[in-house]
Amino acid sequence: MILAMTGSEKKSDWRERKKAATRRTLQSHAMRLFLEKGYEATKVEEIAAAAGVSTMTFFRYFPTKEHAAAEDDYDFLITQLVEDCSAGEPLVRRIHAALRGGLAQVYAADRQALLDRTRLVLMTPALQGRMWQNQAITQQHIVQALARESDTEKDPLRIKALVAASLAVATTAILEWAAAPAEAELPDLIDQAFAALEGAQPQP
Repeated sequence: MILAMTGSEKKSDWRERKKAATRRTLQSHAMRLFLEKGYEATKVEEIAAAAGVSTMTFFRYFPTKEHAAAEDDYDFLITQLVEDCSAGEPLVRRIHAALRGGLAQVYAADRQALLDRTRLVLMTPALQGRMWQNQAITQQHIVQALARESDTEKDPLRIKALVAASLAVATTAILEWAAAPAEAELPDLIDQAFAALEGAQPQP
Protein backbone atom coordinates (compact mmCIF):
# COMPACT_ATOMS: atom_id res chain seq x y z
CA MET A 1 0.00 0.00 0.00
CA ILE A 2 1.29 3.48 -0.88
CA LEU A 3 0.49 6.00 1.80
CA ALA A 4 0.09 9.64 0.86
CA MET A 5 2.44 12.03 2.58
CA THR A 6 0.64 14.28 5.04
CA GLY A 7 0.81 18.05 4.83
CA SER A 8 3.01 18.26 7.92
CA GLU A 9 5.40 15.63 6.51
CA LYS A 10 5.67 17.53 3.21
CA LYS A 11 6.32 20.76 5.08
CA SER A 12 8.98 19.11 7.24
CA ASP A 13 10.67 17.59 4.20
CA TRP A 14 10.62 20.96 2.42
CA ARG A 15 12.14 22.68 5.45
CA GLU A 16 14.97 20.14 5.66
CA ARG A 17 15.74 20.53 1.96
CA LYS A 18 15.68 24.32 2.32
CA LYS A 19 18.03 24.18 5.32
CA ALA A 20 20.43 21.90 3.44
CA ALA A 21 20.37 24.24 0.43
CA THR A 22 21.07 27.28 2.62
CA ARG A 23 23.96 25.48 4.28
CA ARG A 24 25.46 24.55 0.89
CA THR A 25 25.03 28.12 -0.36
CA LEU A 26 26.77 29.57 2.69
CA GLN A 27 29.69 27.17 2.34
CA SER A 28 29.97 27.83 -1.39
CA HIS A 29 30.18 31.61 -0.91
CA ALA A 30 32.50 31.20 2.07
CA MET A 31 34.91 29.09 0.04
CA ARG A 32 34.85 31.53 -2.88
CA LEU A 33 35.63 34.46 -0.59
CA PHE A 34 38.31 32.54 1.31
CA LEU A 35 40.07 31.76 -1.97
CA GLU A 36 39.67 35.29 -3.34
CA LYS A 37 40.54 37.31 -0.23
CA GLY A 38 42.20 34.83 2.11
CA TYR A 39 40.69 33.10 5.11
CA GLU A 40 41.79 35.62 7.74
CA ALA A 41 40.68 38.64 5.69
CA THR A 42 37.17 37.30 5.07
CA LYS A 43 34.52 38.36 7.57
CA VAL A 44 31.38 36.43 8.48
CA GLU A 45 29.30 39.48 7.51
CA GLU A 46 30.70 39.29 3.97
CA ILE A 47 29.84 35.62 3.65
CA ALA A 48 26.29 36.21 4.87
CA ALA A 49 25.81 39.17 2.51
CA ALA A 50 27.12 37.18 -0.47
CA ALA A 51 24.65 34.39 0.33
CA GLY A 52 21.78 36.86 0.75
CA VAL A 53 21.13 36.06 4.42
CA SER A 54 21.69 37.79 7.73
CA THR A 55 24.73 37.29 9.93
CA MET A 56 22.40 35.73 12.51
CA THR A 57 21.33 33.16 9.92
CA PHE A 58 24.97 32.30 9.23
CA PHE A 59 25.52 31.56 12.92
CA ARG A 60 22.46 29.31 12.98
CA TYR A 61 24.28 27.03 10.54
CA PHE A 62 27.91 27.51 11.56
CA PRO A 63 29.19 28.62 14.98
CA THR A 64 32.34 30.10 13.37
CA LYS A 65 33.74 30.70 9.90
CA GLU A 66 36.21 27.91 10.68
CA HIS A 67 33.30 25.46 10.69
CA ALA A 68 32.07 26.82 7.35
CA ALA A 69 35.52 26.23 5.85
CA ALA A 70 36.30 22.78 7.20
CA GLU A 71 33.05 20.94 7.95
CA ASP A 72 31.52 18.39 5.62
CA ASP A 73 28.65 15.92 5.68
CA TYR A 74 30.62 12.81 4.74
CA ASP A 75 30.71 10.99 8.08
CA PHE A 76 27.24 9.46 7.76
CA LEU A 77 28.00 8.31 4.21
CA ILE A 78 31.33 6.70 5.17
CA THR A 79 29.87 5.03 8.27
CA GLN A 80 26.95 3.61 6.27
CA LEU A 81 29.32 2.24 3.64
CA VAL A 82 31.42 0.54 6.34
CA GLU A 83 28.30 -1.08 7.78
CA ASP A 84 27.19 -2.22 4.31
CA CYS A 85 30.49 -3.97 3.54
CA SER A 86 30.66 -7.71 4.12
CA ALA A 87 31.50 -8.49 7.75
CA GLY A 88 33.61 -11.40 6.55
CA GLU A 89 36.17 -9.11 4.91
CA PRO A 90 39.33 -8.00 6.76
CA LEU A 91 38.81 -4.69 8.54
CA VAL A 92 41.30 -2.68 6.49
CA ARG A 93 39.75 -3.97 3.26
CA ARG A 94 36.28 -2.96 4.47
CA ILE A 95 37.42 0.49 5.49
CA HIS A 96 39.29 0.88 2.19
CA ALA A 97 36.14 -0.01 0.23
CA ALA A 98 34.01 2.38 2.28
CA LEU A 99 36.43 5.31 2.07
CA ARG A 100 37.06 4.78 -1.62
CA GLY A 101 33.35 4.47 -2.34
CA GLY A 102 32.46 7.54 -0.31
CA LEU A 103 35.25 9.68 -1.69
CA ALA A 104 34.48 8.51 -5.22
CA GLN A 105 30.90 9.78 -4.81
CA VAL A 106 32.09 13.11 -3.43
CA TYR A 107 34.79 13.30 -6.12
CA ALA A 108 32.29 12.73 -8.90
CA ALA A 109 29.82 15.30 -7.58
CA ASP A 110 32.04 17.96 -5.99
CA ARG A 111 35.60 17.46 -7.22
CA GLN A 112 36.44 21.17 -7.34
CA ALA A 113 34.90 21.85 -3.93
CA LEU A 114 36.93 19.00 -2.41
CA LEU A 115 40.10 20.30 -4.04
CA ASP A 116 39.43 23.89 -2.93
CA ARG A 117 38.72 22.87 0.66
CA THR A 118 41.81 20.68 0.88
CA ARG A 119 44.07 23.39 -0.52
CA LEU A 120 42.54 26.01 1.75
CA VAL A 121 43.24 23.85 4.81
CA LEU A 122 46.82 23.23 3.66
CA MET A 123 47.58 26.94 3.34
CA THR A 124 45.68 28.04 6.46
CA PRO A 125 47.27 27.01 9.79
CA ALA A 126 44.08 28.01 11.66
CA LEU A 127 42.17 25.27 9.80
CA GLN A 128 44.66 22.43 10.15
CA GLY A 129 43.66 21.69 13.73
CA ARG A 130 40.03 21.52 12.61
CA MET A 131 40.98 18.97 9.93
CA TRP A 132 42.48 16.65 12.54
CA GLN A 133 39.46 17.14 14.83
CA ASN A 134 37.16 16.17 11.96
CA GLN A 135 39.28 13.09 11.28
CA ALA A 136 39.08 12.08 14.95
CA ILE A 137 35.27 12.34 14.79
CA THR A 138 35.18 10.23 11.62
CA GLN A 139 37.41 7.66 13.31
CA GLN A 140 35.08 7.49 16.30
CA HIS A 141 32.03 6.95 14.08
CA ILE A 142 33.67 4.11 12.15
CA VAL A 143 34.96 2.43 15.31
CA GLN A 144 31.47 2.58 16.84
CA ALA A 145 29.93 1.12 13.68
CA LEU A 146 32.37 -1.81 13.73
CA ALA A 147 32.00 -2.36 17.47
CA ARG A 148 28.24 -2.82 17.10
CA GLU A 149 28.71 -5.95 15.00
CA SER A 150 28.52 -9.22 16.86
CA ASP A 151 30.89 -10.98 14.43
CA THR A 152 33.59 -8.32 14.31
CA GLU A 153 36.75 -9.13 16.21
CA LYS A 154 36.44 -7.63 19.68
CA ASP A 155 39.93 -6.29 20.27
CA PRO A 156 39.13 -2.57 20.77
CA LEU A 157 42.74 -1.42 20.43
CA ARG A 158 43.21 -3.32 17.16
CA ILE A 159 40.01 -1.87 15.71
CA LYS A 160 40.99 1.68 16.71
CA ALA A 161 44.52 1.26 15.38
CA LEU A 162 43.37 -0.10 12.01
CA VAL A 163 40.75 2.62 11.59
CA ALA A 164 43.27 5.33 12.50
CA ALA A 165 45.84 3.88 10.09
CA SER A 166 43.25 3.66 7.31
CA LEU A 167 42.18 7.28 7.75
CA ALA A 168 45.82 8.40 7.76
CA VAL A 169 46.34 6.51 4.50
CA ALA A 170 43.27 8.15 2.93
CA THR A 171 44.41 11.59 4.10
CA THR A 172 47.85 10.99 2.59
CA ALA A 173 46.24 10.14 -0.75
CA ILE A 174 44.02 13.24 -0.62
CA LEU A 175 46.98 15.52 0.13
CA GLU A 176 49.00 13.90 -2.67
CA TRP A 177 46.13 14.48 -5.09
CA ALA A 178 45.62 18.10 -3.97
CA ALA A 179 49.30 18.84 -4.60
CA ALA A 180 49.05 17.69 -8.24
CA PRO A 181 45.41 17.03 -9.25
CA ALA A 182 46.21 16.80 -12.95
CA GLU A 183 48.62 13.90 -12.51
CA ALA A 184 46.30 11.26 -11.01
CA GLU A 185 42.70 10.64 -10.06
CA LEU A 186 41.90 10.58 -6.35
CA PRO A 187 40.18 7.13 -6.30
CA ASP A 188 43.28 5.62 -7.94
CA LEU A 189 45.56 7.23 -5.34
CA ILE A 190 43.33 5.87 -2.56
CA ASP A 191 43.80 2.37 -4.00
CA GLN A 192 47.57 2.80 -4.31
CA ALA A 193 47.90 4.10 -0.76
CA PHE A 194 45.86 1.24 0.70
CA ALA A 195 47.84 -1.28 -1.33
CA ALA A 196 50.95 0.06 0.40
CA LEU A 197 49.29 -0.29 3.81
CA GLU A 198 48.02 -3.80 3.19
CA GLY A 199 51.40 -4.83 1.80
CA ALA A 200 53.08 -3.55 4.95
CA GLN A 201 50.83 -5.51 7.32
CA PRO A 202 52.20 -8.75 8.79
CA GLN A 203 50.72 -11.82 7.19
CA PRO A 204 48.56 -14.08 9.44
